[in-house]
Amino acid sequence: MNATQNPECDMASVAEHAVIDPHAEIDEDVEIGPFCVIGPNVRIGRGCRLENNVTIMGHVALGEYNHLYPGVVIGGEPQDLSYRGSDTLVRIGDYNTFRECVTVNRATEKEDGVTGVGSHNYFMACTHVAHDCRVGSHIVIANGTLLGGHVHVQDYASLSGGVAVHHYTTIGGYSFVSGLSRVLHDVPPFMLVEGHPTRPRCINVVALKRNHFSPEAIRALAEAHRLLYRARVGLDHAREILRGKEHLLPEVNELLSFVEVQQEGQHGRGRERRRAA
Repeated sequence: MNATQNPECDMASVAEHAVIDPHAEIDEDVEIGPFCVIGPNVRIGRGCRLENNVTIMGHVALGEYNHLYPGVVIGGEPQDLSYRGSDTLVRIGDYNTFRECVTVNRATEKEDGVTGVGSHNYFMACTHVAHDCRVGSHIVIANGTLLGGHVHVQDYASLSGGVAVHHYTTIGGYSFVSGLSRVLHDVPPFMLVEGHPTRPRCINVVALKRNHFSPEAIRALAEAHRLLYRARVGLDHAREILRGKEHLLPEVNELLSFVEVQQEGQHGRGRERRRAA
């Protein structure tokens, strides 16, 4: 059906040759470019802008004021051999930018059936968000970076270009993953990691300063990094040393709690629980 025949699109700007199913829900002030394809179970919030050749399929809820560049595909089937066509979802927040050829796959049934993306994120060209991922808000993911299935990325994290993230990995908030890194283990919050596989090299001081962390918090996190990843004194001993130096600030406690969960998991990934012996 030609998009101009769809009554749901009366308040939207729809280019000729866009194909929109009559059951799709399109809010006002939406711009849809030529050769876009919108499926029947899609909802697009107000103010969104779809450039040419954007495809949205499956059950997708797209929030407000998102900008999708040419070649973006949202809601494609999960690349998981166990998937059998169930009505799983993609749920996306507001004010996100998806640059050219970004793909976001809908979920499997292995968790709660939702691939989720928050708000105010920037996905550069050719990034991939696999099934069951949870991406928070205020995140930057650079060109060609691949998130495996079930990856969680916490708020204000940044991933540089060409990064490959193993499934079930958690990327902590305010962390930075250097380009071309291979992420096999959870990335602790506030850390800068790089390598094959990645290792925490230092605190992500640039992000901490940009986001107005106090000098005391930055010094305490730097000391926590030294104890955990250079001196390698162990989690419990590090906590006691930090307590003695009055460095157990909320940010440090968050880091220590993250590392504790990580160590309880399997292969350095806290959400992959160890199997009972």
